Amino acid sequence: MARFAPCNSCVTEQMCFFISCFPGLICPETVPRTPGTYNRCELPASLFASPPMNCTCRRLQLSQRKRVALFCQFEGKTSFGMSVFNLGNAIMGSGILGLAYAMANTGIQSAPFVWLLLAARACAREPLRGLLMVLGFSVPGIRAYEQLGFRAFGIPGKMAAAVAITLQNIGAMSSYLYIVKYEFPLVIQAFLKVDKPSDEWYLNGNYLVIIVSVSVILPLALMKQLGYLGYTSGFSLSCMVFFLIAVIYKKFQVPCPFADFSYNGTAALNVSAAHSVEDEGPSPCNPRMVTLNSQTAYTIPILAFAFVCHPEVLPIYTELRNPSKRRMQHVSNISIAVMYIMYFLAALFGYLTFYGNVEAELLHTYSRIDPYDKLILCVRLAVLTAVTLTVPIVLFPVRRAIQQMLFPNKTFNWPRHICIAVVLLTLINLLVIFAPNILGIFGIIGATSAPCLIFIFPAIFYIRIVPKEDEPMRSVPKVLAACFAGLGFLFMIMSLSFIIIDWTTGSKNSGSGH
Repeated sequence: MARFAPCNSCVTEQMCFFISCFPGLICPETVPRTPGTYNRCELPASLFASPPMNCTCRRLQLSQRKRVALFCQFEGKTSFGMSVFNLGNAIMGSGILGLAYAMANTGIQSAPFVWLLLAARACAREPLRGLLMVLGFSVPGIRAYEQLGFRAFGIPGKMAAAVAITLQNIGAMSSYLYIVKYEFPLVIQAFLKVDKPSDEWYLNGNYLVIIVSVSVILPLALMKQLGYLGYTSGFSLSCMVFFLIAVIYKKFQVPCPFADFSYNGTAALNVSAAHSVEDEGPSPCNPRMVTLNSQTAYTIPILAFAFVCHPEVLPIYTELRNPSKRRMQHVSNISIAVMYIMYFLAALFGYLTFYGNVEAELLHTYSRIDPYDKLILCVRLAVLTAVTLTVPIVLFPVRRAIQQMLFPNKTFNWPRHICIAVVLLTLINLLVIFAPNILGIFGIIGATSAPCLIFIFPAIFYIRIVPKEDEPMRSVPKVLAACFAGLGFLFMIMSLSFIIIDWTTGSKNSGSGH
């Protein structure tokens, strides 16, 4: 099949349009043509002289609208399984370490935590479905979240999406490297049997996070396509499965009450119990029906942050082999369902192990029992590996967002590709080294950018892009989309209000933990 065949099969009253492979170089309008005519939409002549080798052109019969569309589509080479791994790795992150703490601050035998987790899963999946449906009605060739924003609202929509993605993913990467900063030295101390922290450089978290960023994250972040990271994503997820198995196993190994808690809490690894749940009460080994305290305000942001993967959907979709809305929906369904199960089991067994003594960082709680437990040390290494391999996945959408904001009409360029990655990692390392805590990152980012990316943007993009002829404004899909947008604003306002109240009351836990 010719890569750029003339549109000679259109009939009167039908419409023919051409779309290029490059972001930003798209036909401004679809125009009616008489049989045999062809219009190149005033694209650069060089594009037609040497079409991209990774693109193929095909005709798409849209029977519903009775038109023939000729467009250039990126030829994806990533398998279904690798796409599931990449999306699952984008979802899975350091958020799983704080879910037991979230359950401790809501209660296990009551429905709130289960309902919140179910709602987070459902609300994360439905906007994904809407986002993919938008692809069917939008201009073919759109390959980024920001381009959907541009299609819906022009430059303001594009900038809003790019800023939200940048803030959200920088917060995510900061939280991952924060774990590396504080966990890696503890693991090295435990392996070396160092009772008191020394001033050696290899026990300094700031040095270690820089070394990991340069030696592991940067080479992976320089990959040209996201699909190349499928194998590292699969390995990262396997590390988190090992973490989950260890959490379940430890539930039946750790006694309650914890006789050695106070001793080990001030021993070798110098781990503080400052973040345990407030007001444990007379029965420390019984699960709470309902728990409400100042830390409950962070439950919704933590859950919302834990399920954010929307910026990665379009890049994964465009690199999927034989892409289609149905095929990509299967990818998202499998990924979100598996992550939901892992999240719930980790939260359940983590909470049932320590009850009200669970900390914002679950692994720290285990170290208070036995800082030299070999299984926990292996789990720590697995979690460090997992979160480290997740950073390049999350960095890709940020780099794309920056390119969409600053270089919208530029083709791929290696120096720019490398420079953006280096600048981003440098900024994130500075943030991790000088940020006083991680709860501010989780709370503020989760309460602002996450609702936009999960609820608000997919809903309003769907309402704006889908033609009224196909979906009237009062149709069920658009009404549901409007409800999702309203729910997103409600979550944002509620979470920010709780966090501000928590800060103004001077709570010691307001700025720590997850």
